[in-house]
Amino acid sequence: MSISPETEAQILRYCHAERWRIGTIATQLGVHHGTVRRVLTQAGLPRTGIAPRASRIDPYLSFIHETLAQFPTLTASRLYVMVKERGYPGRPDHFRHLVALHRPRPKAEAYLRLSTLPGEQAQVDWGHFGHLEIGRARRALMAFVIVLAWSRMIYLRFFPDARMANFLRGHLGAFDAWGGLARVLLYDNLKSAVVERQGQAIRFNPTLLQFAGHYRYEPRPVAIARGNEKGRVERAIRYAREAFFAGRSFLDLADLNAQAEAWCTGEAADRRCPEDPSLSVREAFAREAAHLLALPDPPYPTDEQVAVKVGKTPYVRFDLNDYSVPPEQVQQTLTVVADPLRVRIVDGQTVLATHRRSYDRGQCIEEPAPLASLVEQKHQASVHRGTDRLTRAVPESRELLVQAAGRGANLGAITAALLRLLDRYGASELRAGIEEALARQVPHPNAVRLALERRREATDRPPPVEITLPEHVQSRDTPVRPHRLEPYDRLTEAADDPE
Repeated sequence: MSISPETEAQILRYCHAERWRIGTIATQLGVHHGTVRRVLTQAGLPRTGIAPRASRIDPYLSFIHETLAQFPTLTASRLYVMVKERGYPGRPDHFRHLVALHRPRPKAEAYLRLSTLPGEQAQVDWGHFGHLEIGRARRALMAFVIVLAWSRMIYLRFFPDARMANFLRGHLGAFDAWGGLARVLLYDNLKSAVVERQGQAIRFNPTLLQFAGHYRYEPRPVAIARGNEKGRVERAIRYAREAFFAGRSFLDLADLNAQAEAWCTGEAADRRCPEDPSLSVREAFAREAAHLLALPDPPYPTDEQVAVKVGKTPYVRFDLNDYSVPPEQVQQTLTVVADPLRVRIVDGQTVLATHRRSYDRGQCIEEPAPLASLVEQKHQASVHRGTDRLTRAVPESRELLVQAAGRGANLGAITAALLRLLDRYGASELRAGIEEALARQVPHPNAVRLALERRREATDRPPPVEITLPEHVQSRDTPVRPHRLEPYDRLTEAADDPE
């Protein structure tokens, strides 16, 4: 069992100053006599009192010592089987206790303090901070942390995953915040930095090499299982976990990153600098900033580019969601170009569709205009599209439709009525209204509408107004394909021709 240092000190004092027996010490301190014996043995002091009796394990001690010297992590249960095959008659529980007294203790390793010059080095790593619930998606909350080794200036930014694009975006955010970068960046052996490693032979991630070449710094991985070589960023992650993230509330990822930025430039920058305690981190960074490498122009592109295949339906799957494309692009291979806010589907240099990026799961993000003609051609699909849109926005509506179908109701009319309520009240309100209607066992749009009206009156909100614009006003928002200008150039050239 584990005991406190104060108890160990009392055991040593009672044994060698007061000359108490092991059993007396164990009784007075409320510990096992084996624990007392172990403390005395580890202290390296001569045994006192009656000489220990011969044990059944004594004939096998030489074999045990040799085996543990060759295999230090060998479990006691496996060692017991090996000793029992050689004739040991004891029980496994007593053997496990005796082996603990003879197991070699690893020697404490000494470390050198690593000093750096201003602007010479920065250390980079990821930190896992739990998970984010975004709709139906559960995403890992990853913190990108980079710290300047001399001034200890911290840059902290959170992402919903640890992909290569977010890894590079974290670098760019730090470089922009500091107005420069260090000459050497230390990395752990993560896949974003090191693809393969055999001893000293290292194969870097090609994307990271291109990024490092663009910004003229040296990427340098630390040795395997040597976290002490990048101890500054390890300590920065623990500091951010304890001083910033613990007990903090936030609305979404953007709010969390805004708070992290304020913390890095505020509380974290006002702490004492370990390299020079007479300075704060802010003052030390002001001195180090002059030694940082200048940023090249333009910045390195960090958009994600993924080749996708369009199936029979005009949608492409990207990051757990479906995004619409023009119907004429079915059965083709396109490219998704994504940044943190939007998703573009391109064919070569032509942008086919642009959507807001969703971090939910199973969402269908559409651009209505290109799909309108397809809906007109597929008359039978209009009903299914309405049901699909309704169940995607409010999954609880599926149960209402099932119960309504069991009563022989007209599902088309119910779906159309619920879609009108969806457009008028929104998905969250409609979800609450459907849940109340199902609780009352009335699967009908009128019950949902009455529930929504009661919720509106309870919160003293004005009634929602559905605005129907004339057709000539709606047509103003219709996307217009611009004309090509080459014919006008040819006409101009023909007019300038002297012949």
